[in-house]
Amino acid sequence: MSREYLNDLNAFLAVAREKSFTRAAAKLGVSQSALSHTIRQLEQRLGIPLLTRTTRSVSTTHAGDYLVRNVGPHLDQIETQISAIGQLQNRPSGTIRITAADDAIACIIRPKLSEFLRKYPEIKVELNASLKMVDLIKERFDAGVRMGEHTNKEMASIPITSDVRFVVVGSPSYFKGRKKPQNPSDLLQHNCITMRLPTRGGIYAWEFEKDGEELKIRVDGQLVLNGSLAVCDACLDGIGLGHMPEMVAKKYIADGRLISVLQDWLPFWSGYHLCFPHNHENTMPFSLFAEEMRYTPEHS
Repeated sequence: MSREYLNDLNAFLAVAREKSFTRAAAKLGVSQSALSHTIRQLEQRLGIPLLTRTTRSVSTTHAGDYLVRNVGPHLDQIETQISAIGQLQNRPSGTIRITAADDAIACIIRPKLSEFLRKYPEIKVELNASLKMVDLIKERFDAGVRMGEHTNKEMASIPITSDVRFVVVGSPSYFKGRKKPQNPSDLLQHNCITMRLPTRGGIYAWEFEKDGEELKIRVDGQLVLNGSLAVCDACLDGIGLGHMPEMVAKKYIADGRLISVLQDWLPFWSGYHLCFPHNHENTMPFSLFAEEMRYTPEHS
């Protein structure tokens, strides 16, 4: 394959993924007219249209979809390996893109990040705070942070925490004049701060377990948020009760600003994992990042 062919395919992938000649041209650092000419040349060479153009949008044809699905990942891997070529000089370089919930970024990644960036000054890390279970390959992320129950065989994964549990907490000001819940059903009488899940759009149900009995309680309240850190802040403000990973509330429970309730009903779950495509294990920047994040009991 000639280099021109490879460059044309990369240009096509940029347009297909951005769904815009304007954004793709800006990303590639070329003019729109030059990019349009490149795509037309590629289509003529292949003898088939790859894009459907209208005045307002750009979409892929069936042939274009085929290239995105089957050629795109291979070109991405070539780009990843080239960006990691700095390892041959013992100077790892490149950009690592990670998607994770806000609490995982704040409580798991951030404490280890400054040391990692200090050791590898030519590696860049892009963190995307999101609750969505995104398609890592399609969205071009190197990895995502997920709880153990959400890992799958299609992805490699490493543990980055021990087992975790979620706690129910409220501030002393909230509990003033209110009875603390003694069992999960009592939560229905409280103002609970809820979270809406981005994937299905529903309100997250709080899960409990005691002596083999499992309960899911669909609580209600005045405030709906989309991240555990925001829920914790609202609890500190005395708005209501919140349900969040213990690591988020731990320091506030320790200093008395939050009170944990229903401790007997709080089970442990398989901890957080860094999930990634199998071939990413062979790229120097990402493998270094993964090892930095890996959980080991002696470093817990």
